[in-house]
Amino acid sequence: MLDDQDDIHPLFHGAPKSTEFRKLRKRLVQQVREAMDTYGMIRPGDRWLVCLSGGKDSYTLLAILHELKWRGLLPVDLLACNLDQGQPGFPATVLPEFLTRMGVPHRIEYKDTYSVVVDKIPQGRTYCSLCSRLRRGNLYRVAREEGCSAVVLGHHRDDILETFFMNLFHGGRLATMPPKLVNEDGDLTLLRPLALVAESDCEKFARAMNYPVIPCDLCGSQDGLQRVQVKGILDEWERRTPGRRNIMFRALMNVRPSHLADPALFDFANLWPDAAAPDPDNLSEIPSLR
Repeated sequence: MLDDQDDIHPLFHGAPKSTEFRKLRKRLVQQVREAMDTYGMIRPGDRWLVCLSGGKDSYTLLAILHELKWRGLLPVDLLACNLDQGQPGFPATVLPEFLTRMGVPHRIEYKDTYSVVVDKIPQGRTYCSLCSRLRRGNLYRVAREEGCSAVVLGHHRDDILETFFMNLFHGGRLATMPPKLVNEDGDLTLLRPLALVAESDCEKFARAMNYPVIPCDLCGSQDGLQRVQVKGILDEWERRTPGRRNIMFRALMNVRPSHLADPALFDFANLWPDAAAPDPDNLSEIPSLR
């Protein structure tokens, strides 16, 4: 049986035995494996820094990765890491106690980036952008110090969709969080194994496992975020047409450059029917538009 204590990782001890939970767990494992296969995330022998914030998503990521490794399906070393950024009220003992009890190799890193963010960002503005950059820089540093080749984040399908629409509505570009990315220095890979997983499934899983979830609003800057507005739009679309989020994500995997409008991505200038192609010798006669 999957839930016999000798046959699972400690992160799954006490898992509900209901059919609904078993289906959820199976779906999560399948979706993570699909993402890893689709985007070529696994290189045997690598060492992964698994970033753990204490939220529902990172707990789900940690559990599923250890489940796969426990069963011999993930031939990499895993090191969990929590970056304590000095946010007021952060329960600093929760994660180290949990990880120790679960027998999960981990590193707890303290770096007071919160004070830096508060000092640099005007009152009333959102902290998230600068906070995220400082956090990412410190995680890269820790990964190098620990000999890790990859930094693994808990962003899920809904995060990726929300980022796409934020870039579309506010950034004037078609871009999102990719499931796999090489950092600017070219020495670390950024992985998002939950890329195909719905946020609602992460929430159901973490709640069913009774993991000690830490709220993500400790800095008090979450109200009125553009991301919250976009999330509300997607929630309404999903309510009106169930399955809409999944369809939109599949669209991100089915891009047709010739049917967009980016001349740097597709050579529109040289797109002609064979019989109607201009004579290269006469191109110099075409006046420039001013």
